[in-house]
Amino acid sequence: MDTLLTAEIYANSPRFRRRSSTFVDAIHDLPEKEEMAPAQLYSTESGRLFHSGRIVIATVGLPARGKTHISVAVARYLRWLGVKTHVFHLGDYRRATLGPGKDVPDDYFFLNASPQSVLLRNKILKKCREDIYHFLEHENGQIAIYDAVNAIGNGRKSLAKEFAKHNVQTLFIESHCTDERIIQENVRNVKISSPDYQGWSDEDAIADYLARINSRIPHFETMEEPELHWIKMINAGERVVVNNCAFGYLSQRIVFYLLNLHIKSRQTYFARAGTTREEDSYKADASLSAEGLDYAKKMSDTLLKHRELEREAIITQGGPDNKLKPLTVWTSTRRRTVETSNYLAEKGYRVRQRSQMSQMNPGVCEKMSEKKIRQEYPQEVIKHEADPYHHRYPRAESYHDLAVRMEPIILELEREQNDLLIIAHESVLRVLYGYLMACNAADIPKLEFPRDEIIEVSCPFHCPLDLSQHSHYSYSNSHSHQPEQIIPSSYNNVAKRIHIPDLSDRIIPGSPEDLQMPVPPSGTVSPFSGVGTPSGTMTPTGIQPLSLRKTHINPSE
Repeated sequence: MDTLLTAEIYANSPRFRRRSSTFVDAIHDLPEKEEMAPAQLYSTESGRLFHSGRIVIATVGLPARGKTHISVAVARYLRWLGVKTHVFHLGDYRRATLGPGKDVPDDYFFLNASPQSVLLRNKILKKCREDIYHFLEHENGQIAIYDAVNAIGNGRKSLAKEFAKHNVQTLFIESHCTDERIIQENVRNVKISSPDYQGWSDEDAIADYLARINSRIPHFETMEEPELHWIKMINAGERVVVNNCAFGYLSQRIVFYLLNLHIKSRQTYFARAGTTREEDSYKADASLSAEGLDYAKKMSDTLLKHRELEREAIITQGGPDNKLKPLTVWTSTRRRTVETSNYLAEKGYRVRQRSQMSQMNPGVCEKMSEKKIRQEYPQEVIKHEADPYHHRYPRAESYHDLAVRMEPIILELEREQNDLLIIAHESVLRVLYGYLMACNAADIPKLEFPRDEIIEVSCPFHCPLDLSQHSHYSYSNSHSHQPEQIIPSSYNNVAKRIHIPDLSDRIIPGSPEDLQMPVPPSGTVSPFSGVGTPSGTMTPTGIQPLSLRKTHINPSE
């Protein structure tokens, strides 16, 4: 019997991970069969979209070139659009096969490995390929991303021929890097937090990983095959070369996305706008109240202080003494968000207004009380409670409308290389957070962004702290819908909050008290079946109590 099918390995298989909470990046959860994705425009009986058939995206590149980051980013974007996509990391299969705490043979990563190491590699590869075929043929999968080195030209040709026998197109994406600064940043900031190096010192982890890289450099062949479909990203997106990628709309969509993607580190901060003089009016577009102006100053000061503290923490832990990256501020064109950014603008920070980031239009529900909405639109209330993400009130927008409207913002978010502060209405923050954390559409309306907190999002390529405890297999059990700061491990993001002190209690509630749909209290039922809900989650400052949010259905919040 094949040892890969033993009970222990089966239980540890990357294909059988339990679902994560909204606190943990769900990009590695297996896609649901029935649910519509947040920006999905239509559905089909087969589950496949854009008349594009089945595709395997195979990564190419030496270690520490950002292949995994590209794999996860492409999967995040495609699943946001509704394309059923899953990432198959060959390194995960290696770790699952060996089991916890076991090292690979010394020559495992070398081309001239021993017969035993070659046999082990082939078994791991066989299991990964079997799972890819199962996903595409039996789970209505459309795109499987095969995250591996794929270093040899003949091997890539054989791979494409093998998938073609199963009527599957193959698209190769190479991350080609000659900039030593990018390579060193990846080695230090990501690989020392890899599950492969738990318990290692930074120096030993870096030395071992560099040995892996050097073992493959003499044998690596960059993509030049004219008959294959491939995209080559050079130096983190400085230049992109496209060859023969013309087998449908979806392949062109992937090329377009990669033209906007970079793999350099960047942090993104989410903050609510300050309160206004007419909080319940959408059309008035009122200016900030006195409390709103006070909030804008305290939020800005908290963020600037936090950035300095993070820089000091990096230096303390042996990181480089680099200057802080420039900070760019994005707001909508609404007066409340622009005025919230004025304090930073006066300090010289660049502020850009994005019209797509305006809050959802509440339509006929503007300024209406819960009682009046129930009286005048009882059928609309029933529809909203059944599907708060896709439902729209008369002459209003839904969260789905907002997600489709903000696709240009998502592409700009991927393209931005400065650190970024986004000041927006809570509905906008929910959608953007839902994209970054691969949330289900049903969860997005329930995400809570209290005004006394900033959410810091670090892309997976940036790892400023010691995150060895956040392995790829470590998921939080917490199911509060209140997002926290997103802390990356090597493959996925988790969350942590940044508290804004000394704010008035009146402006802290996440949203006004409007029409609500009750949900079970914390500690009883989680949004995901089969996973419990603890009363708190661990953060760098200790245990903080968490609770599920009620779903507000009045879009004028």
